[in-house]
Amino acid sequence: MKLFTIEEANSLLPSVRPIVNAIQRSHRRLISFQTSAKHASDGAELGGGGMPQGVRYAQLLVELSLQAGQLDALGIQLKDYRQGLIDFPSMRDGRVVLLCWKADEGDRVEWWHDVEAGFAGRQPL
Repeated sequence: MKLFTIEEANSLLPSVRPIVNAIQRSHRRLISFQTSAKHASDGAELGGGGMPQGVRYAQLLVELSLQAGQLDALGIQLKDYRQGLIDFPSMRDGRVVLLCWKADEGDRVEWWHDVEAGFAGRQPL
């Protein structure tokens, strides 16, 4: 697991923000297919099914997977597609914690939380 300093996390935000924004867009588009996908799934269980926009749905799944893979390759953890919530593993007081940032926040990471605490346990840096 890659560990980031606060400075490293902040320096990555300008290149990470467009990826996170693209993930949010792809996720919104996927959600718009949710009802059609559910009907296709239900139909498939009965030997039928199909989805009129199945190719576009599959393309969006691939896009989202590739975009999330870009973050993963950097060592950044994607926590919430809709909010654009990401975590940067880091060391604090001799233990691994997560530097926490989401897409609607500023140009700097300003929060952290214990691995077990999750988003609800966020604390200011």
